[in-house]
This record gives sequence, structure tokens and C-alpha cells, in this order.
Amino acid sequence: MIIIIFKMMLLKFILLMLVTTTNVIALNTPKESNDTIGGNWKTYVVNPELFSLLLTPLNLTDSHYISELQEACDLQDSLTDEQINIIRYWDIGAILGWNKIARNFAAKYNQPPLFGIKINPIRPYTSPPIASRIYALLSVAQFDALVCAWKIKYMYHRIAPLYLNLEIKQIVPISKEFPTYPSEHAVVARTSSEILKFLFPGDSAQIERLVLEHCQSRIHAGANTRSEILAGDLLGRLVAAQVIAYAKTDGAINARGGDTLFTNPIHWISQLKKPLPPMLPLWGAVRMWNIRSVSVVSAGPPPTIGSAGFKSALDEVYYISLHRTYNQLRIVQFWADGFNTSSPPGHWNEIAEGLIRENNFSEIRAARTFALLNTALMDAGISCWSTKYTYIYPRPSQMDSRILPATGLPNFPSYTSGHAAFSGAAATVLSYIFPASAQALDSMAQEAAMSRLYGGIHYRFDNDSGLVCGRRVGAYAIERGQKDGSLP
Repeated sequence: MIIIIFKMMLLKFILLMLVTTTNVIALNTPKESNDTIGGNWKTYVVNPELFSLLLTPLNLTDSHYISELQEACDLQDSLTDEQINIIRYWDIGAILGWNKIARNFAAKYNQPPLFGIKINPIRPYTSPPIASRIYALLSVAQFDALVCAWKIKYMYHRIAPLYLNLEIKQIVPISKEFPTYPSEHAVVARTSSEILKFLFPGDSAQIERLVLEHCQSRIHAGANTRSEILAGDLLGRLVAAQVIAYAKTDGAINARGGDTLFTNPIHWISQLKKPLPPMLPLWGAVRMWNIRSVSVVSAGPPPTIGSAGFKSALDEVYYISLHRTYNQLRIVQFWADGFNTSSPPGHWNEIAEGLIRENNFSEIRAARTFALLNTALMDAGISCWSTKYTYIYPRPSQMDSRILPATGLPNFPSYTSGHAAFSGAAATVLSYIFPASAQALDSMAQEAAMSRLYGGIHYRFDNDSGLVCGRRVGAYAIERGQKDGSLP
């Protein structure tokens, strides 16, 4: 019977994909009362109305549903310690768990190509702008999928299996008030896995194993029946397919440019031992999420080379390079976010995770937080890279060979600072969502920006302008958040 149900779902999926969709813009139990209407929140890519009547749960008295309840009960009788640990791991939340997985993949591939800049799709180079796109696509898909799921959940109000079969043990907290059809964990697991397989095709087998492990843990926990998992899986596939279709048209594939080397000494030139073409020279043309045109947030021009303002800023970098304090070096290292890390956008995702945990957000509100944050981070990178290749400004060490950087020297122009732009956007968005932490977040952003001056790879005006640009970008994400229907 399960196979028949799945085939019927698949048929509906095929019919649904023939419908022209419109572009619109989303922990276990809903912790805030307005989260119960999450199905009405504004999505980014998919239209929830197309899915609201797609999935119908089995009747509570259906023999197949009763057998699914018994299956959950029987599985619990033979749980191993490893399976219990997996159940408890995923109880941290599907959104937090899959965002952590994404950061791990970004860190794994945050290594520059060994030979030139040729792109290997099986081993992508997750530089900061690329990483910001990974996080944005993942978060948008997760948010949109949960908005769709919430719409269906509160249409049917199906309660958890353990409240229908008292022999099923409660291993993790599960609210009787929170609808379980479709499984929000299965929705997030499948949506996330399809996005990550699209971005990291060489890791598809590992990603698929994580999906199966995650979904099975919810049956073991007595949180969902198998048909609730299948419904969530199908919904996740539907949403991911539309977000992937969107991703294929955002212009990122064309942003890597050619193999041109800049040679004009008054402009930036590659300072690698073996000079390479600059990284992502066309990234400024990638489609933004919350802003129509990069020009509305971009920074103005930097000081003219040779001007008094330029000389003063260059002298400051040189002075700091000679007199770095222990605390300044600590700051440089803390915010370096270089090779084999989740990059500056990933660093801010970790900060967001801590705030989400601290504030005990529901799954859908956690998804909204990451979607607002990561679309702003991607927009900030696009704006920053547009500015970099408008002015092609030289790094301090290029203009004064006495300056020795205390951190890695990126292979792209100096103005503006990517760290500052990312941090300004992130702190602005997170301050809107977590106002009690606004002062601390702003201090973090300023410290992240200053770390690049302390490291000898940016002028102060790179950082100041980057922060201003990032804050402008963040304001657009906030404007969207204020209109998405999630506020009381």
C-alpha cells in the first residue's frame, strides 16, 4: 500500500510540474503563537498554494495507518544505543542540523584550485561568495518548504503517533498540539539533501545516507509514521526542484570570468608567487535576492591613488604591521575564516545558530532567520564584488612592499572589504531578529572588519565602506522580513 501511495504522490508531482509557477517569497513544536499560521508567510521562490491540496493523509482508522503505528512501536522494541543517539542528535532541529552539514561541506571544499581557475563541479571551490550562495539557496529552499509544510499541517492537524498508540515511547519531547503531517523533519531533510546534491554532486551518496538516517530516526522516536515521512519527502523534492531551477538562472555559472591577468601597476595585480587571474570578476552581475540593482547599495569610490587620504591610510597599515599587539593577532586569527573553514558567511551562520538555540526558535522561525541572513549575505557579496571590479584597487602590500600580511592575501582587489560587507549585512539582519543582542552583534561586525586592517591586507576605508554597504544590504532584507507575514 505504501508503494501505491508513493506512486500516487509521484503522479501528482509530475502533474504539478506542468503548472506554471509564480515567483513569491519562510523545532519541533511551535514556540510562538503566530507560528501556527506559518503556512501564510511569504515565500521566496515557490507558491504554497500549488502544494496545499497535493498531500492527503491516511485516515486514522485506515488499516494501513494502524499498521504504521504498530511499525513505530515494534521498531522501538529493538532500538540500539547508536539509534537512540541519532534520535537525540536530530532533536536539536532539522534546520540547525542541515545547516551544520552545509557548513561542513563548504569547509571541505574551501580550497583554491591547484591548477589555474578551471572549475571542477565535483570539487567546487567554496570561496566566500560561492559559500554565501550555497547557504542562501539552502536556506531559501528550507524556508519555502516549511511554509508549504505548515500550510498542510494546520489543514489536517494530525497528532503524533505516540498519542494514538500508547505503547509507543516518548524518547524526545513531542507536543500533542503540534501537527505531524507532513513530517517537518522529512521536509527539511529531503529539501536540503536535493539542494546539497545539486551543489556537491560528488558527495551525493553520503548526503543520501544522512537523509535516510535522519528520517528513520523520526519513526524510531515515535514522532512520525512512515506515510508522514513519505509525504514530507515528496514535498521536499517538489520545493527543491523549483529552487534548483531558479539557481540555474541566477547567473552564477557565468561569474567566474576568463583567464585575464591585470597588469596595470596603479590597479590591483595578483601577488601570488605564480600570478593567477582574479577570483570571480563577474560575480557582481549575479542576481540578488532582496535588491533590484546593485547600484542602490554599492559604496562610492575609494581615495585616489597618491592622494593625501590614500597615503595616510597606507601609512596606518604599515604602522600596524610593525606594532601588532597580541590581542590584534588574536582578532586576525579568529576572523580569518580562510581555507578549509566555512568562510565568513559560514562564521555568521554559526553565530546565528547560537542565537536560535538561545531563543528556542521553532523550526519554521529558525528557517526564516537563516533565509533572511543568508540572502543578505549573498547580496552583500554581490555588491562587494561589483565594487571590487569597478575600481580594481591595489592591496596595501602591493603599494608598500614593507607591509607583511599576518593572514592570507586574497587573489582579488582590495576595495571594499568582503569581511566588512558580509559582517555589516549579517549583524544588521540578526540585530533585527534578536534586538537584545544588537550591541554585541555590531561589535562583532566592527571587529571582523578591523581584523583585515590588523592583518595588513585592507585599508581602513576598505572596512568602513564595506560595513556601510553591508548595512544597506541588511536593511533591504529587514524590509522583506517586516512584510513576510511572520510578525504578530
